[in-house]
Amino acid sequence: MVTARILCTDIAGLRSQAIGLAEAAGMAVDMRTLAFLPPWDKVSPRLWPGIRWAVKSEAFAPPLPQVLLGCGGAGARVAASLRGPGVKAVAIQHPRMNLNKFDLVMAARHDGITGANVIVTRTALHRVTQPRLAAELLKWAPVFAKFQRPLLAVLLGGSNGRYRFEPAQGRELAGQLAALIRQEKIGVVITPSRRTEPEIVRILRETLEPLGAWIWDGAGENPYFGMLACADAILCTADSVSMVSEAVATSAPVFLLRLPGKSARIGAFMDSLVDAGRVRDFAGKLELWDTKPLDDTQMAAQQMRDRLGL
Repeated sequence: MVTARILCTDIAGLRSQAIGLAEAAGMAVDMRTLAFLPPWDKVSPRLWPGIRWAVKSEAFAPPLPQVLLGCGGAGARVAASLRGPGVKAVAIQHPRMNLNKFDLVMAARHDGITGANVIVTRTALHRVTQPRLAAELLKWAPVFAKFQRPLLAVLLGGSNGRYRFEPAQGRELAGQLAALIRQEKIGVVITPSRRTEPEIVRILRETLEPLGAWIWDGAGENPYFGMLACADAILCTADSVSMVSEAVATSAPVFLLRLPGKSARIGAFMDSLVDAGRVRDFAGKLELWDTKPLDDTQMAAQQMRDRLGL
């Protein structure tokens, strides 16, 4: 079996993309979470004087496998620096550097890049597959059986450099979901992320738990894939391309909770899914419509194997 060394920072969305690509390609995973040396840990990778000055040595440890998957700006630069005879370098996302430094670049359509070595996907890569959803449905359906139908799974992100998800938005969301529970008699299950402010979680708990909603507290097995598998509809905050890409890989209708702020790249991705009819902006109402999974991960993995000669 071919081994892929994954090089990325400790960000769930990046890790999920890289592992998802490796799994879809049938590769063994050698995970190397990047850690940085001062003072370069405070500096953009584009300004590093040299990779080995800025990145801790675990990323470079021999023996190097046949494939390096560098996800995100830092991961891509480390992968490019290690490329050589018998070692293929693949960048996941726009690497913000010369594309010819890589054997392949896996870019989503909203990244806006093309080239002879670029494979373009409609969404971000991820780990959501139909077999995984089927297995998670068997496991989690008994857990979620006590909730009313339709069941709405709510996936929460958080503030980042482009969007704000603050208590004001949390209160508005809590009010909208409370109204849906009372008026439409729906079930609501919610999972925060590491980026979700504790105050927002508190607001949602105080407002929604007395009405029968469930909010994961971080204890026990992560219900994320189970929620995707069991939901009749999914509501995502629109700050994360990875999270929305995972949601639209299911058969459930997906709603977007738009947040204050702006990102041309992320906004274009969300708008393209709205235009395609795969998602709708959330306006406090729950509508169900027929949908099909939107997922290019398996296609991208097969093209990577073919083009790398694996």
